[in-house]
Amino acid sequence: MQRFTTIESLRDALAAARKQDKTIGFVPTMGALHDGHLELMRRAKRENNLLVVSIFVNPIQFNNKEDLAKYPRILEADSQLLETVGCDFLFAPSEQEMYPEPVNTTYDFGELVQVMEAAFRPGHFNGVAIVVRKLFEIVEADTAYFGEKDFQQLAVIQRLVSMLQLKVKIIPCAIVREPDGLAMSSRNMRLSPTERAIAPKIYQILQKAVKLRNVLSPTEMKNWTRQQLEMIPEFSIDYVEIADDTHLQPFQHWNEPKGAILFVALFLGQVRLIDNMRIF
Repeated sequence: MQRFTTIESLRDALAAARKQDKTIGFVPTMGALHDGHLELMRRAKRENNLLVVSIFVNPIQFNNKEDLAKYPRILEADSQLLETVGCDFLFAPSEQEMYPEPVNTTYDFGELVQVMEAAFRPGHFNGVAIVVRKLFEIVEADTAYFGEKDFQQLAVIQRLVSMLQLKVKIIPCAIVREPDGLAMSSRNMRLSPTERAIAPKIYQILQKAVKLRNVLSPTEMKNWTRQQLEMIPEFSIDYVEIADDTHLQPFQHWNEPKGAILFVALFLGQVRLIDNMRIF
């Protein structure tokens, strides 16, 4: 695995690879890697000649400075994991390398950024879009891989690619879960042992909820899910939503959307967790 810290050096290496007609799969991350990330990388490696991974904790997507400060930065441990999946190029730039000057670009993603995460994290998705677009322009990958745990982020990135007519193909990848059902996340590292034991209840409740589709309306399922979560005193709920899988908008009847997803975001102690489950 080759490691790059500058845009110019990475571009030169990738240009040489393209001259050999090698396809490039790209997985952008903020590090603190877990098996959910590694599954994206394994797939990218299978489907392309070269695997490029970026590790960059993007400051402009954090609306909470304390959250940014607490985000795990374990580059050497991450590098060892990347070796196990056959990563070819690691791009680990500094903040100065990525943002030599302030970036003031503003994107309009319409209804996608008026709900759920966007409502609780102002400016978050604009910051994500800025860094992802820059990374896409640096790497010029054929395909880029994103997990469905961050479903709203995935939808925003798909909209970004469509709006700007970027050439990269976005590959959505299913949520990877721990054996007890907890969605894999870098934030899980911050859970205490007691909190970690409670966290799988999110998955258990989501599983039960989606099985009630034939007896509950969308509003009733949403309310039932919230009530079940509220029964666990350690949970502090940000939102429970049911939305279509394209525009992420709520609906009243099951026959309205082609696909529907149940979303949840909550705090367990000081750690904010998100999860979702497809209803159909």
